[in-house]
Amino acid sequence: MLSLIWFILILSAIVAVHEFGHFIFAKLSNIYVYEFSIGMGKKIFGKKRKGGETEFCLRMVPLGGYVMIAGEDVEDDKIPKKRQMCNKGFWSRFLVLFAGAFFNFIFAFLILFISALIYGAVSTKPYIGEVSPEYPAYTAGIESGDLVLSIDGNKVNNWDQGLVMLQTTNGEAVVFKVEKADGRVIEYTVEPKKVTDEEGNESYKFGIATQYDKEYGFVPSIKYAVNKTVSLFGSMWDTLKYLFTGKVGVNQLSGPVGIYSVVDSQAEQGLEAILYLVAYLSINVGIINLLPFPAFDGGRILFLFIEKIFKKPVSKKVENIIHSVGFFLIIGLLIYVTFNDILRLF
Repeated sequence: MLSLIWFILILSAIVAVHEFGHFIFAKLSNIYVYEFSIGMGKKIFGKKRKGGETEFCLRMVPLGGYVMIAGEDVEDDKIPKKRQMCNKGFWSRFLVLFAGAFFNFIFAFLILFISALIYGAVSTKPYIGEVSPEYPAYTAGIESGDLVLSIDGNKVNNWDQGLVMLQTTNGEAVVFKVEKADGRVIEYTVEPKKVTDEEGNESYKFGIATQYDKEYGFVPSIKYAVNKTVSLFGSMWDTLKYLFTGKVGVNQLSGPVGIYSVVDSQAEQGLEAILYLVAYLSINVGIINLLPFPAFDGGRILFLFIEKIFKKPVSKKVENIIHSVGFFLIIGLLIYVTFNDILRLF
Protein backbone atom coordinates (compact mmCIF):
# COMPACT_ATOMS: atom_id res chain seq x y z
CA MET A 1 0.00 0.00 0.00
CA LEU A 2 2.85 2.39 0.85
CA SER A 3 4.43 1.77 -2.57
CA LEU A 4 1.12 2.63 -4.27
CA ILE A 5 0.93 5.90 -2.32
CA TRP A 6 4.52 6.74 -3.32
CA PHE A 7 3.72 5.87 -6.94
CA ILE A 8 0.71 8.22 -7.01
CA LEU A 9 2.56 11.02 -5.21
CA ILE A 10 5.61 10.80 -7.50
CA LEU A 11 3.65 10.81 -10.77
CA SER A 12 1.29 13.52 -9.51
CA ALA A 13 4.20 15.75 -8.47
CA ILE A 14 6.03 15.34 -11.79
CA VAL A 15 2.86 16.00 -13.80
CA ALA A 16 1.86 18.96 -11.61
CA VAL A 17 5.29 20.56 -12.09
CA HIS A 18 5.17 19.98 -15.86
CA GLU A 19 1.68 21.41 -16.26
CA PHE A 20 2.45 24.32 -13.94
CA GLY A 21 5.25 25.27 -16.34
CA HIS A 22 2.75 25.51 -19.21
CA PHE A 23 0.26 27.30 -16.95
CA ILE A 24 2.56 29.98 -15.55
CA PHE A 25 4.03 30.90 -18.95
CA ALA A 26 0.54 31.04 -20.47
CA LYS A 27 -0.43 33.46 -17.72
CA LEU A 28 2.75 35.49 -18.23
CA SER A 29 1.82 35.75 -21.93
CA ASN A 30 -1.73 36.87 -21.00
CA ILE A 31 -3.27 33.73 -22.52
CA TYR A 32 -6.63 32.59 -21.18
CA VAL A 33 -6.43 29.27 -19.28
CA TYR A 34 -9.70 27.38 -18.78
CA GLU A 35 -8.51 24.58 -16.51
CA PHE A 36 -5.52 23.16 -14.63
CA SER A 37 -6.10 19.47 -13.87
CA ILE A 38 -4.12 16.80 -12.05
CA GLY A 39 -5.27 13.31 -12.96
CA MET A 40 -7.59 12.13 -15.71
CA GLY A 41 -11.22 11.04 -15.94
CA LYS A 42 -14.10 12.21 -13.78
CA LYS A 43 -13.63 15.41 -11.81
CA ILE A 44 -13.72 14.85 -8.04
CA PHE A 45 -12.78 18.40 -7.04
CA GLY A 46 -12.74 21.77 -8.79
CA LYS A 47 -12.29 25.31 -7.57
CA LYS A 48 -11.83 28.79 -9.01
CA ARG A 49 -10.29 31.49 -6.89
CA LYS A 50 -12.48 34.54 -6.42
CA GLY A 51 -12.35 36.68 -9.54
CA GLY A 52 -10.18 34.10 -11.33
CA GLU A 53 -10.77 32.50 -14.71
CA THR A 54 -8.97 29.16 -14.28
CA GLU A 55 -10.58 26.15 -12.58
CA PHE A 56 -8.13 24.00 -10.62
CA CYS A 57 -9.25 20.37 -10.68
CA LEU A 58 -8.36 17.01 -9.20
CA ARG A 59 -9.57 14.05 -11.26
CA MET A 60 -10.27 10.44 -10.41
CA VAL A 61 -7.42 8.60 -12.20
CA PRO A 62 -4.10 9.73 -10.66
CA LEU A 63 -2.13 9.34 -13.89
CA GLY A 64 -1.36 12.33 -16.07
CA GLY A 65 -2.90 15.77 -16.09
CA TYR A 66 -3.33 18.74 -18.38
CA VAL A 67 -3.81 22.48 -18.82
CA MET A 68 -6.60 23.67 -21.11
CA ILE A 69 -5.37 26.79 -22.91
CA ALA A 70 -7.56 28.97 -25.15
CA GLY A 71 -6.59 28.75 -28.81
CA GLU A 72 -4.12 25.90 -28.43
CA ASP A 73 -6.03 23.61 -30.82
CA VAL A 74 -8.96 25.68 -32.10
CA GLU A 75 -10.07 29.28 -31.77
CA ASP A 76 -12.79 30.07 -29.24
CA ASP A 77 -15.25 32.80 -30.26
CA LYS A 78 -16.08 33.44 -26.57
CA ILE A 79 -12.51 34.47 -25.71
CA PRO A 80 -10.89 37.69 -27.01
CA LYS A 81 -8.55 36.89 -29.92
CA LYS A 82 -5.60 38.64 -28.26
CA ARG A 83 -5.88 36.20 -25.32
CA GLN A 84 -5.75 33.04 -27.43
CA MET A 85 -2.51 31.12 -27.87
CA CYS A 86 -2.86 30.74 -31.64
CA ASN A 87 -2.79 34.53 -32.03
CA LYS A 88 0.35 35.09 -29.97
CA GLY A 89 3.83 35.55 -31.42
CA PHE A 90 6.36 32.79 -32.04
CA TRP A 91 8.34 33.24 -28.82
CA SER A 92 5.27 33.39 -26.56
CA ARG A 93 3.96 30.13 -27.99
CA PHE A 94 7.40 28.51 -27.92
CA LEU A 95 7.95 29.39 -24.26
CA VAL A 96 4.51 28.08 -23.24
CA LEU A 97 5.22 24.75 -24.96
CA PHE A 98 8.82 24.48 -23.75
CA ALA A 99 8.06 25.52 -20.16
CA GLY A 100 6.58 22.17 -19.12
CA ALA A 101 9.81 20.28 -19.81
CA PHE A 102 11.91 23.16 -18.46
CA PHE A 103 10.08 23.03 -15.13
CA ASN A 104 10.68 19.26 -15.00
CA PHE A 105 14.42 19.91 -15.36
CA ILE A 106 14.39 22.61 -12.65
CA PHE A 107 12.37 20.30 -10.38
CA ALA A 108 14.90 17.49 -10.85
CA PHE A 109 17.78 19.85 -10.05
CA LEU A 110 16.09 21.04 -6.83
CA ILE A 111 15.29 17.48 -5.73
CA LEU A 112 18.91 16.42 -6.29
CA PHE A 113 20.18 19.49 -4.43
CA ILE A 114 17.90 18.85 -1.43
CA SER A 115 18.85 15.17 -1.39
CA ALA A 116 22.55 16.07 -1.41
CA LEU A 117 22.10 18.53 1.46
CA ILE A 118 20.40 15.85 3.55
CA TYR A 119 22.28 12.69 2.58
CA GLY A 120 25.52 13.98 1.09
CA ALA A 121 26.72 14.80 -2.42
CA VAL A 122 27.79 11.67 -4.29
CA SER A 123 30.76 11.91 -6.66
CA THR A 124 29.68 11.31 -10.25
CA LYS A 125 33.18 10.35 -11.48
CA PRO A 126 33.22 6.77 -12.87
CA TYR A 127 35.63 5.08 -10.45
CA ILE A 128 35.64 1.28 -10.28
CA GLY A 129 34.59 -0.10 -6.90
CA GLU A 130 34.78 -3.79 -6.03
CA VAL A 131 35.91 -6.18 -8.79
CA SER A 132 34.58 -9.74 -8.41
CA PRO A 133 37.31 -12.43 -8.87
CA GLU A 134 34.91 -14.85 -10.59
CA TYR A 135 34.09 -12.41 -13.40
CA PRO A 136 36.01 -11.39 -16.57
CA ALA A 137 36.88 -7.81 -15.53
CA TYR A 138 39.08 -9.18 -12.74
CA THR A 139 40.74 -11.66 -15.10
CA ALA A 140 41.43 -8.88 -17.62
CA GLY A 141 43.26 -6.82 -14.99
CA ILE A 142 40.78 -4.10 -14.04
CA GLU A 143 41.24 -3.04 -10.42
CA SER A 144 39.29 -1.25 -7.72
CA GLY A 145 40.04 2.48 -7.86
CA ASP A 146 40.56 2.59 -11.65
CA LEU A 147 38.95 5.63 -13.31
CA VAL A 148 37.00 4.72 -16.48
CA LEU A 149 37.88 7.18 -19.26
CA SER A 150 36.01 5.57 -22.15
CA ILE A 151 34.06 2.49 -23.20
CA ASP A 152 34.50 1.33 -26.80
CA GLY A 153 35.97 4.73 -27.64
CA ASN A 154 33.01 6.64 -26.19
CA LYS A 155 34.05 9.09 -23.47
CA VAL A 156 32.58 8.34 -20.05
CA ASN A 157 32.06 11.36 -17.79
CA ASN A 158 29.97 9.62 -15.13
CA TRP A 159 28.49 6.28 -14.13
CA ASP A 160 25.03 7.15 -15.51
CA GLN A 161 26.51 7.16 -19.01
CA GLY A 162 28.82 4.23 -18.32
CA LEU A 163 26.08 1.94 -17.01
CA VAL A 164 23.85 2.64 -20.02
CA MET A 165 26.75 1.70 -22.32
CA LEU A 166 27.45 -1.53 -20.41
CA GLN A 167 23.79 -2.52 -20.28
CA THR A 168 23.47 -2.31 -24.08
CA THR A 169 26.46 -4.48 -25.06
CA ASN A 170 24.26 -7.56 -25.66
CA GLY A 171 27.10 -9.86 -24.68
CA GLU A 172 29.74 -8.36 -26.96
CA ALA A 173 33.30 -7.67 -25.81
CA VAL A 174 33.95 -4.12 -24.58
CA VAL A 175 37.16 -2.06 -24.56
CA PHE A 176 37.64 -0.20 -21.26
CA LYS A 177 40.17 2.63 -21.21
CA VAL A 178 41.05 3.33 -17.58
CA GLU A 179 43.42 5.53 -15.64
CA LYS A 180 45.31 3.78 -12.85
CA ALA A 181 46.05 5.32 -9.44
CA ASP A 182 49.65 6.02 -10.59
CA GLY A 183 48.45 7.91 -13.70
CA ARG A 184 49.02 5.16 -16.28
CA VAL A 185 46.32 4.82 -18.95
CA ILE A 186 45.59 1.24 -20.00
CA GLU A 187 43.02 -0.41 -22.26
CA TYR A 188 41.36 -3.73 -21.38
CA THR A 189 39.14 -5.83 -23.63
CA VAL A 190 36.50 -7.58 -21.55
CA GLU A 191 33.84 -10.03 -22.74
CA PRO A 192 30.95 -10.18 -20.25
CA LYS A 193 29.84 -13.41 -18.62
CA LYS A 194 26.31 -14.66 -19.22
CA VAL A 195 24.48 -15.33 -15.95
CA THR A 196 21.01 -16.68 -15.19
CA ASP A 197 19.13 -15.63 -12.05
CA GLU A 198 16.79 -17.75 -9.94
CA GLU A 199 13.82 -16.80 -12.13
CA GLY A 200 15.60 -17.90 -15.32
CA ASN A 201 16.31 -14.38 -16.61
CA GLU A 202 19.58 -14.08 -18.54
CA SER A 203 21.93 -11.09 -18.41
CA TYR A 204 25.58 -10.23 -19.02
CA LYS A 205 27.90 -9.24 -16.17
CA PHE A 206 31.40 -7.74 -16.20
CA GLY A 207 31.89 -8.18 -12.48
CA ILE A 208 32.55 -4.57 -11.50
CA ALA A 209 30.79 -2.39 -8.96
CA THR A 210 30.57 1.38 -9.00
CA GLN A 211 32.39 3.45 -6.41
CA TYR A 212 30.74 6.51 -4.92
CA ASP A 213 32.33 8.94 -2.45
CA LYS A 214 30.27 11.51 -0.53
CA GLU A 215 30.85 15.14 0.42
CA TYR A 216 28.68 17.36 2.61
CA GLY A 217 27.78 21.03 2.49
CA PHE A 218 26.07 23.67 0.34
CA VAL A 219 28.72 24.02 -2.39
CA PRO A 220 29.26 20.25 -2.91
CA SER A 221 25.45 19.86 -3.05
CA ILE A 222 25.14 22.51 -5.77
CA LYS A 223 27.97 20.91 -7.75
CA TYR A 224 26.39 17.48 -7.36
CA ALA A 225 22.95 18.71 -8.48
CA VAL A 226 24.45 20.35 -11.59
CA ASN A 227 26.67 17.38 -12.48
CA LYS A 228 23.97 14.80 -11.81
CA THR A 229 21.36 16.70 -13.84
CA VAL A 230 23.77 16.87 -16.78
CA SER A 231 24.67 13.22 -16.21
CA LEU A 232 21.03 12.10 -16.31
CA PHE A 233 20.52 14.14 -19.49
CA GLY A 234 23.43 12.33 -21.11
CA SER A 235 22.28 8.85 -20.08
CA MET A 236 18.73 9.55 -21.31
CA TRP A 237 19.97 10.76 -24.70
CA ASP A 238 22.25 7.73 -24.94
CA THR A 239 19.26 5.49 -24.23
CA LEU A 240 17.24 7.20 -26.97
CA LYS A 241 20.17 6.86 -29.37
CA TYR A 242 20.46 3.15 -28.61
CA LEU A 243 16.70 2.75 -28.99
CA PHE A 244 16.75 4.23 -32.49
CA THR A 245 19.87 2.26 -33.50
CA GLY A 246 18.42 -1.01 -32.20
CA LYS A 247 20.81 -1.57 -29.29
CA VAL A 248 17.84 -1.16 -26.95
CA GLY A 249 14.62 -2.91 -27.93
CA VAL A 250 11.11 -1.49 -27.49
CA ASN A 251 10.40 -4.51 -25.28
CA GLN A 252 12.90 -3.07 -22.77
CA LEU A 253 10.83 0.07 -22.23
CA SER A 254 8.60 0.43 -19.17
CA GLY A 255 5.13 1.85 -18.68
CA PRO A 256 3.16 2.62 -15.49
CA VAL A 257 3.36 -0.99 -14.24
CA GLY A 258 7.12 -1.07 -14.71
CA ILE A 259 7.50 2.30 -13.00
CA TYR A 260 5.40 1.02 -10.09
CA SER A 261 7.77 -1.96 -9.74
CA VAL A 262 10.75 0.42 -9.61
CA VAL A 263 8.98 2.62 -7.05
CA ASP A 264 8.27 -0.49 -4.97
CA SER A 265 11.95 -1.50 -4.92
CA GLN A 266 13.19 2.06 -4.30
CA ALA A 267 10.74 2.58 -1.44
CA GLU A 268 12.39 -0.31 0.38
CA GLN A 269 15.74 1.55 0.20
CA GLY A 270 14.41 4.70 1.85
CA LEU A 271 13.73 8.34 1.06
CA GLU A 272 17.12 9.02 -0.56
CA ALA A 273 16.40 6.42 -3.25
CA ILE A 274 12.87 7.81 -3.73
CA LEU A 275 14.20 11.35 -4.23
CA TYR A 276 16.71 10.14 -6.81
CA LEU A 277 13.92 8.30 -8.65
CA VAL A 278 11.77 11.45 -8.70
CA ALA A 279 14.62 13.45 -10.25
CA TYR A 280 15.36 10.69 -12.77
CA LEU A 281 11.72 10.36 -13.86
CA SER A 282 11.23 14.13 -14.02
CA ILE A 283 14.16 14.52 -16.43
CA ASN A 284 12.87 11.57 -18.48
CA VAL A 285 9.40 13.12 -18.73
CA GLY A 286 10.89 16.46 -19.77
CA ILE A 287 13.12 15.01 -22.48
CA ILE A 288 10.44 12.68 -23.89
CA ASN A 289 7.99 15.57 -24.10
CA LEU A 290 10.50 17.56 -26.18
CA LEU A 291 10.87 14.84 -28.80
CA PRO A 292 9.62 16.17 -32.18
CA PHE A 293 6.80 13.61 -32.30
CA PRO A 294 3.11 14.47 -32.83
CA ALA A 295 1.07 14.98 -29.64
CA PHE A 296 4.23 15.73 -27.62
CA ASP A 297 5.22 19.32 -26.80
CA GLY A 298 8.20 18.78 -29.10
CA GLY A 299 5.84 17.93 -31.95
CA ARG A 300 3.94 21.18 -31.44
CA ILE A 301 7.23 23.09 -31.27
CA LEU A 302 8.21 21.48 -34.59
CA PHE A 303 5.07 22.91 -36.20
CA LEU A 304 6.01 26.32 -34.78
CA PHE A 305 9.38 26.16 -36.50
CA ILE A 306 7.76 25.03 -39.77
CA GLU A 307 5.53 28.09 -39.53
CA LYS A 308 8.55 30.29 -38.80
CA ILE A 309 10.54 28.92 -41.75
CA PHE A 310 7.75 29.01 -44.34
CA LYS A 311 6.11 32.20 -43.00
CA LYS A 312 2.78 30.43 -42.98
CA PRO A 313 1.11 28.25 -40.31
CA VAL A 314 0.17 24.66 -41.08
CA SER A 315 -3.60 24.25 -41.32
CA LYS A 316 -5.00 23.72 -37.80
CA LYS A 317 -7.15 20.90 -39.14
CA VAL A 318 -4.12 19.10 -40.61
CA GLU A 319 -2.03 19.70 -37.50
CA ASN A 320 -4.77 18.40 -35.18
CA ILE A 321 -5.20 15.26 -37.31
CA ILE A 322 -1.44 14.60 -37.15
CA HIS A 323 -1.42 15.11 -33.37
CA SER A 324 -4.42 12.78 -33.02
CA VAL A 325 -2.64 10.05 -35.01
CA GLY A 326 0.46 10.57 -32.87
CA PHE A 327 -1.64 10.32 -29.71
CA PHE A 328 -3.12 6.97 -30.73
CA LEU A 329 0.34 5.67 -31.64
CA ILE A 330 1.58 6.67 -28.18
CA ILE A 331 -1.42 4.93 -26.56
CA GLY A 332 -0.64 1.82 -28.62
CA LEU A 333 3.00 1.88 -27.48
CA LEU A 334 1.88 2.40 -23.88
CA ILE A 335 -0.42 -0.64 -24.07
CA TYR A 336 2.42 -2.72 -25.56
CA VAL A 337 5.00 -1.79 -22.92
CA THR A 338 2.43 -2.22 -20.13
CA PHE A 339 1.68 -5.73 -21.42
CA ASN A 340 5.42 -6.50 -21.35
CA ASP A 341 5.66 -5.07 -17.82
CA ILE A 342 2.91 -7.41 -16.67
CA LEU A 343 4.59 -10.39 -18.30
CA ARG A 344 7.84 -9.53 -16.50
CA LEU A 345 6.02 -9.66 -13.16
CA PHE A 346 5.29 -13.32 -13.76
